[in-house]
Amino acid sequence: MWGYILRRLLLIIPTLVIILLVNFVIIQAAPGGPVEQAIAHLQGIGGAGVGGGASETSSNASRASRGLDPQLIKDIEKQYGFDKPAHERLWLMLKNYAQLDFGKSFFRGATVTDLILEKMPVTISLGLWATLITYLVSIPLGIRKAVHHGSHFDIWSSTAIIIGYAMPAFLFAMFLIVVFAGGTSLNWFPVRGLVSDNFESLSTLGKVADYFWHLVLPVTALVIGGFATLTILTKNSFLNEITRQYVVTARAKGLSERRVLYGHVFRNAMLLVVSGIPQAFISVFFAGSLLIEVIFSLDGLGRMSYEAAVSRDYPVVFGSLFIFTLFGLLIKLIGDLCYTLVDPRIDFAARNA
Repeated sequence: MWGYILRRLLLIIPTLVIILLVNFVIIQAAPGGPVEQAIAHLQGIGGAGVGGGASETSSNASRASRGLDPQLIKDIEKQYGFDKPAHERLWLMLKNYAQLDFGKSFFRGATVTDLILEKMPVTISLGLWATLITYLVSIPLGIRKAVHHGSHFDIWSSTAIIIGYAMPAFLFAMFLIVVFAGGTSLNWFPVRGLVSDNFESLSTLGKVADYFWHLVLPVTALVIGGFATLTILTKNSFLNEITRQYVVTARAKGLSERRVLYGHVFRNAMLLVVSGIPQAFISVFFAGSLLIEVIFSLDGLGRMSYEAAVSRDYPVVFGSLFIFTLFGLLIKLIGDLCYTLVDPRIDFAARNA
């Protein structure tokens, strides 16, 4: 087991290097870099925003640079590190990343590490609670649907799940705001930030209540779509195992239905569910929270990474990419190790012998 863990940890290093290398090449080929945007701002043209294309900004900046002092342009290139060849910039970035030094943001006036640590609580809050609630509800619901397959409960719950799955998270978030956050006569929940303005003056219990009070709507919007996939996956896994011969044999021996279900079926059926934990966690933790963060005015990693990509803030882009990739690889490793918790018969050491 420990040999398998060590090999997986060592494989993380070349994986990170390859991902950074591929994205570095793509970024270098993309027009509208920080130098072009700085030149455009000096000339009053404006940078590439959400509604403006990077290629347009690049061409405008190229025309604008003709009227600037060449020394000023060189100073701007030096400020952003573009006075060095691409291969030197890549090597310097990899060397700094090996020391967990992600550099300083071009436009935010802070180090990338400080920015990530500042935004991390919002993203962790959304991802952790959304994933936890999804699994705590979906797995028991999927088991119950499998046990009562074809019943009225199975039919109406499947209908509700499909409706929830068909509704995009951002649309459901808007619905929640309209219904529960002042759009109607009900104004029960806040729609801005992770905590209230008077958070520091609250008692310990008041801070906990205020924190979860702000999380109700965004977390609900995040989990609504995740219920369907996991619930149906759990149900189908259990249905597939229930029809196997060992279940028939266990029932013939007089074991109770609960003992058969949770002592024999659960261990085998949950392997397929456990295999989806890393992907589900990564999707909710990083990819799924961007629109939710924007709608509920939450300043998290998803929003920061998007704004950095739009403004071509390369240190933030690559620093976020490094953190996302590292966390993703570690979560996948943890997902593999969870197999042994569900089924101790699995032996990674024997598989890699």
